Amino acid sequence: MHKTDSMIPIVIGVTGHRAIRKEDEAVLYQAVKTELEKLQRKYRDSPFVMLSSLAEGGGLLCAEAGEELDIPLLAALPMPEEEYKKGFSSSAKDQFEHQCGRAEEVFPVPPAEPLPKEGADRQYLFRQAGIFVSSHCHILLALWDGNPGTDAACGTADAVDFVLSGSYDPSYGLPLRTADNTGILHVFTPGGSTGSRAAGTVSFLGDREAIEDILRKTDEFNRNTRNCPQAEKSRLPEEASGDPKLAGMEKISLTAGRLSSMYAKRYRRVLALLAAASMILTFAFLMYDEMQAIWMIFVCGIMLFGAWLCRRYAVRSDCHRRYIEYRALAECFRVQVYLRYAGTAMGAEQLLSWTQQAETAWIMAALCALTAGKSPEETHDIRECWVEDQISYHENARKRSGYDRKISETVVNAALFVSIFLYLAAVLFELLCNGLWMTPAFHVANVELYRTGLKIFLGTVSAVTLFIANYYGRLSLTRVYSDHQKMARFYKRIRDQLARYGQTEELLTVLAREELVENGNWCSYQRDNQPDISL
Repeated sequence: MHKTDSMIPIVIGVTGHRAIRKEDEAVLYQAVKTELEKLQRKYRDSPFVMLSSLAEGGGLLCAEAGEELDIPLLAALPMPEEEYKKGFSSSAKDQFEHQCGRAEEVFPVPPAEPLPKEGADRQYLFRQAGIFVSSHCHILLALWDGNPGTDAACGTADAVDFVLSGSYDPSYGLPLRTADNTGILHVFTPGGSTGSRAAGTVSFLGDREAIEDILRKTDEFNRNTRNCPQAEKSRLPEEASGDPKLAGMEKISLTAGRLSSMYAKRYRRVLALLAAASMILTFAFLMYDEMQAIWMIFVCGIMLFGAWLCRRYAVRSDCHRRYIEYRALAECFRVQVYLRYAGTAMGAEQLLSWTQQAETAWIMAALCALTAGKSPEETHDIRECWVEDQISYHENARKRSGYDRKISETVVNAALFVSIFLYLAAVLFELLCNGLWMTPAFHVANVELYRTGLKIFLGTVSAVTLFIANYYGRLSLTRVYSDHQKMARFYKRIRDQLARYGQTEELLTVLAREELVENGNWCSYQRDNQPDISL
């Protein structure tokens, strides 16, 4: 994997027993390699990364299988490298050094739980490494005998439990990864006895359907990036270019934004075509019914077929969902980029609401995957590139959405005015020419023809009014305008707070959380605007 690729890696975490029987090594190696190959074939558009603490036994065995398949490695160690390898046997130490040498990053993991009063002993450090690996992977490879842990130390059973039940106490929020959004490939690894199953037997733990949905959407995004126009210029100052992980995150954000815009155009085109088909259908049916224009029945059929094709295109291209979710992905990674640029190790995934975690689990998993690695090493001021830039963006966007809202109101009001005008014209015609309440003031030959024409025009214009209002209603212009107005005020408030108190961790948390919540609200009401034939 190149760190500047605009793709989301599928991260394979590793946990495994340290003591593996010699006679089981070959079969376990082959089982691990086979499972990795299956994943690569199924999700062929995605890069893969292995995340491992490189523990003696299962950890090193999986790293060797990954190396044979050219899967890059991130070495997430429980402690500094030199200290960690003191606990390895001489033969395993050579393997460990080799794997560290080929790893893209070698780093001691940041603690997820509060530091104990007695300090960080080895047991605590190993536990933090297990939490880190299980929290930042899509799939956890577990070389495990299936038995629960026997003590407080962090073994393979504990790492599995971190995924299945989130059985740890993070310093901030709740455990993010559970059996609902992280899969476990359990490769049976016997302990002292042979057990009830053969070594290398593989089973899946977790919600397979949910995990496959996460992986499918991740792979789908990666595939779509291949046809995406080149991303725009970086939003960050030039000094950020020295951090390849930051550059990779920003490229994903920019690419997701471009893809969202592309699918938004398709979505709006579908809405417009459905509205047009509905209006023509109404006119054609009135002509068929009122004017006895029999051939108009074919126009009705063509419009119905056209509406069905539009709906089918919307479903097959999935433009509505991709428009919303890629926008959410772009915003989440933009927030993560600014947090990393600010120098905080905080992950944007920790600030997502429960609704966002559930509705877009693949985006949360993507954030977890990309934040696996070294913490940022430099701190930068984010006022210009984040706060001031967002003030400018929301104020300009508010003006644009306000202009669009005025256009929509003008068009809808004009159509409504024409409907009322035609209605009054019809009433006046009936009064003066047809003797609705009095003797006709004017004699008009073929009154029925004029009445039919008024019916057709009145019915068609009324339908136009309804369909235009429905079309603009699905664009949620009033809500969008209000959101931009509120967010511009919010960023001005943050600007004042930064000037007063400086760039604190607490203020960065508030800033990031509010932006993510606002994006979550936008996604929520946009989901209700799916194109359908009822338009």
